[in-house]
Amino acid sequence: MAKPSFRLQKLLRRTRFLLFFLSAAYLMTGSLLLLQRARVALPPGPRAPGPLQALPVAAVALGVGLLDSRAPRDLPLGMDVPRGPAARARPGPRWLRTRNPELRQPRRGWFHHFVGDPQGAPALRPEAPGPAVVGGRGTYVGCFSDSGRDRTLKGAVFFDLRKMTVSHCQDACAERSYVYAGLEAGAECYCGNRLPVTSVGPEACNHECKGEKGSTCGGVGRLSVYRVQELQPGSRKRRTVTYRGCFRLPENGTHTFPDSLLQPNATAEACSGFCSQKEFPLAVLRGRECYCAYPTPQFSLRDAVDSSLCGRGSEAPRQAEYCEVYQTPVQDTRCTDRRFLPTKSKVFVALSSFPGAGNTWVRHLIEHATGFYTGSYYFDGTLYNKGFKGEKDHWRSRRTICVKTHESGRREIEMFDSAILLIRNPYRSLVAEFNRKCAGHLGYAADRNWKSKEWPDFVNSYAAWWSSHVLDWLRYGKRLLVVHYEDLRRSLVPTLRDMVAFLNVSVSEERLLCVENNKEGSFWRRGRRPHDPEPFTPEMRALIDGYIRTVDRALREHGGAGLPGEYVPR
Repeated sequence: MAKPSFRLQKLLRRTRFLLFFLSAAYLMTGSLLLLQRARVALPPGPRAPGPLQALPVAAVALGVGLLDSRAPRDLPLGMDVPRGPAARARPGPRWLRTRNPELRQPRRGWFHHFVGDPQGAPALRPEAPGPAVVGGRGTYVGCFSDSGRDRTLKGAVFFDLRKMTVSHCQDACAERSYVYAGLEAGAECYCGNRLPVTSVGPEACNHECKGEKGSTCGGVGRLSVYRVQELQPGSRKRRTVTYRGCFRLPENGTHTFPDSLLQPNATAEACSGFCSQKEFPLAVLRGRECYCAYPTPQFSLRDAVDSSLCGRGSEAPRQAEYCEVYQTPVQDTRCTDRRFLPTKSKVFVALSSFPGAGNTWVRHLIEHATGFYTGSYYFDGTLYNKGFKGEKDHWRSRRTICVKTHESGRREIEMFDSAILLIRNPYRSLVAEFNRKCAGHLGYAADRNWKSKEWPDFVNSYAAWWSSHVLDWLRYGKRLLVVHYEDLRRSLVPTLRDMVAFLNVSVSEERLLCVENNKEGSFWRRGRRPHDPEPFTPEMRALIDGYIRTVDRALREHGGAGLPGEYVPR
């Protein structure tokens, strides 16, 4: 038998080596899996669980249950069942399908449908902190029960599912002139100037902080409360007292101004500090008299007068019937309480808009006006951390007052019984969405982004989508309320009153004024604006103006007033 050739021998050696390598890899993988299974089967030790093991605890701590494996298969449970612009040819720009992560991944699978008893899952039990000041922190006061609509610490609220620490919460409350900081469920921070009434045992605060191992951040419906007044002097330079203007005193000042302080040589800072401690958003100064107030129908701050009548910036004496008004660092708390709907809504309402039209800001207004959370077709952890608890609720749960969506197309629209259709000038929307895509919700795109080919490609694909989004909702929407972003900016309370009525919710005028006082929220971009905020070429403008005229004509044919005249000269 002839010997194999040299080339054949070389091939056989390579084949044997490859088989040996694959066998070793297979055995190693099997060993690792067996070790992992054995470790999981062991009883829990004193170590804190890893991120995936702690996930059910996080869900329970936030008042929700575990993933329902029986969820309908037609729901967008993640990348296995894509929905939205990423899964259909219409509106179909390839650039959109590959560049927009919010719309490309509608949901994270494990955050979808939560059911179950919050008390039924295990909780971490780190050692409760003692009443001491450690490393510049505030003084630990104790563990308290404080939840629901009657929450005491409600001056400022924010969440952080990954990085919440005791210091982070304390610093945030101190910067806003609050005396107490309370941490709940490992990831939630609440601020206020009055201690909760109900004190509970230290064992009730048994959740570890998400961003700080070994530290306690409350429990389910339980707050670990710290006194942070000693931290305020260091934060004073970051706090602001904003001048709101000169106003005529109301006729019944005693009823309008619930609290007052009389002292010689009263200053705006002293008056604001006094009112901040009392948790009032307004400090009213007239001579030596300091008053604390909320905006009310009798004192709405809509009719400012010449500042010289208050003696400001002028040698003229102050007029006795006028006063200076300052905004304190604390928040107007009359409209900060929010919750899920007590029963499932019979009407499934969408809050639909093109990206960059101000949907997040409008959700902030709706939640504070109605007192109910809004939902979302997508999951955005950043928005959840800013207080939008409905982000993590299943979008079809019907526990939210309305559901954010950027979708268009007949199937996606006909799922809803009614919708608020939010429209914004496409020039502003395109710039806002490009900023978000390049620099996040609160940043600005860099100059290199505007000068690259990315910007004209973006305009060509997204301008068509701006038009098709409105046209689809006008065609397939069952019951629509068209709201223009510009109307909300110019006339917030009347426009918001129409939206609340459309949602079939009754609210007081005081609550609407509270929303107006807190209207800015935390959703405005920071940092340096680009040199050219509207870098549109003549060709881009001709394209966008054509879409504007098409949408304007469709709105008029639908029985509306058309687009605002500022969108494009007509």
